[in-house]
Amino acid sequence: MVQLRGVIFGVAVLAMLGGCAKPPQNGPTTSRSAYTQEMPAKADEKEQIARTLLTGNSDPKVDPVRTASISPQLELRRSGQALEGRTLTVSMQKDIQLAKGEFVLTFDDGPRPGKTEKILDILDDHDVKAMFLMLGRSAQSHPGLVREVAKRGHTVGLHTHSHGDLTKMNIAAALAEIERGERPVVAALSPINKTPAPFFRFPYLAQNAQLRTAVKNSGYVIMDVGVDSKDYYSDSADQVRQRTLNRMASAGRGIVLFHDIHNRTVKMLPQLLKDMEARGYKVVSLVPGEQPRFKSVVQLANN
Repeated sequence: MVQLRGVIFGVAVLAMLGGCAKPPQNGPTTSRSAYTQEMPAKADEKEQIARTLLTGNSDPKVDPVRTASISPQLELRRSGQALEGRTLTVSMQKDIQLAKGEFVLTFDDGPRPGKTEKILDILDDHDVKAMFLMLGRSAQSHPGLVREVAKRGHTVGLHTHSHGDLTKMNIAAALAEIERGERPVVAALSPINKTPAPFFRFPYLAQNAQLRTAVKNSGYVIMDVGVDSKDYYSDSADQVRQRTLNRMASAGRGIVLFHDIHNRTVKMLPQLLKDMEARGYKVVSLVPGEQPRFKSVVQLANN
């Protein structure tokens, strides 16, 4: 009798366990795919969270992203959405309207072998575009680098031929120096059917009202500076980075001045971009609108 009771008890337990393993017979069916059907509940929740963070939309019918096992921050970085900002078309000064947290990265005095191409690679790693305001003499010496900057999708602007202080020249001589600096850049870009943008920056940021008016009347857009990194100081890379971040925080937005001729700038740039991303900043690209017909130097000097 005891053995019979033991058998009956064992059969009952097996029946109960078997029942726990079976799916409900009379419940609503789901339309989940085989992939998601095999995922445990917690993984499914991760998928929904990741989808919401990446797209702002948790509805799989609208955006069926499968990212449960991928870090949302990593996915954002891969797609370039974390730091890459708008592209602004600029035909005149007033077109440069930046929102809070938006910055334009600019590099003066290049191109410089061993540095400019490294900066291009760093910018590519973060999927952002910058502006390179080139000296005519540098473009003349390194036309291949000029073309490489343009091929990578960056904006090429102008910065005179030899980086002289234009305020120490008469108007005609100053404008002739600008025109002289433009010619080698035009020649370097000609083989790839590109032209420099009519964006100009004064060397040393040195200017006066008369000179500024003459340059504007030529059809150039002057690239003023809102955040000066002062990377031309003999400081460490980390000092340059921290100073730039502090000035960005104070300014809130603006055009940032760097130089692609210094090792310290190359060294600090990767971490700076990571810091900008962490702070929620955006890198805005400026591109030219319709190319103006430039007036002659004689016409400019008479204005």
